[in-house]
Formats: sequence, structure tokens, C-alpha cells
Amino acid sequence: MHEPHKSSQEDQHHQGVVERGDKVMGFSHEKTRHHFRLYSDGGAIEAESNDSQDATSRDEIRAHFGHIAKMFAAGDFSSPMLIHAQNPSGTEAMKRLRDSIQYNVEDAERGTRIRITTKNPEALQAVHRFLRFQIADHQTGDATEITKVP
Repeated sequence: MHEPHKSSQEDQHHQGVVERGDKVMGFSHEKTRHHFRLYSDGGAIEAESNDSQDATSRDEIRAHFGHIAKMFAAGDFSSPMLIHAQNPSGTEAMKRLRDSIQYNVEDAERGTRIRITTKNPEALQAVHRFLRFQIADHQTGDATEITKVP
């Protein structure tokens, strides 16, 4: 199957996301892959090295994810804004409702995952908007529907 034709502007925007992301996150998009998951109680942000022997990328992912989990918990979403050159959907509500959202970092063999959970319905909608924005802007191809918690 062929990908739908993207405009030059979309291609340029995505290239900017990749370039800014490499600088802000501290690891290469070419050596890693991102995934964003939507769950009934929140979701997850995941990144892992493509190569199981690439300890450098794994460690860079872990350092970045540990840092952004703390930033997000404090209501600071400046890193995603710098990467995407705009405020991602959902971040204003996530900032306002930060006390009702939990960010738990879970290391994996090749990287890390931030598990985002909340019991607040408004915060949950904001988390889902944020993750859907990430899926679209990073062009991960991840499902935008809510799935069961693994």
C-alpha cells in the first residue's frame, strides 16, 4: 500500500519535528522508535532503540523520559512545545489538572515507557488529545482508539 500523498508543507513540518526532537530529546529518531498508546485510564509514551545492542540510545531515552516525566508532573510541557513548534493538544488542561495525573517511568530492555494514569474524566480526555496529537505529529501509525490496559 502507498502512503497518502503528503504536501511539501507537511513533509517540512515533520522534518522539523525530527530535527528539533533529536536536539531536545537527546537521541536520534533514526536509531529509535516512538509509540503512543491510549488506554481507558490514560495511556503511555514509549521509546526504544532499534538495535538491542545500542546501549547509548537506550540510556539517552531513559534519561530523557525520566526528565520529562518530572516536568509533566510539574505541569511543564515546554519540551513538546519546542519539538513540535506549537503547544500540543491537551497540554493546557494537563497543566491545569496536573495534580490528578500520574506519570510513572518504567524501564524496558531497549528503552523506557511513561505510563500516564488519571481518574479525572477531564484530565483523561486531555491525555488522549495529547497522545493523538503525538501519534499524528510523529507519524508513528499507532492506533488512535482507546484500548485495554495491557
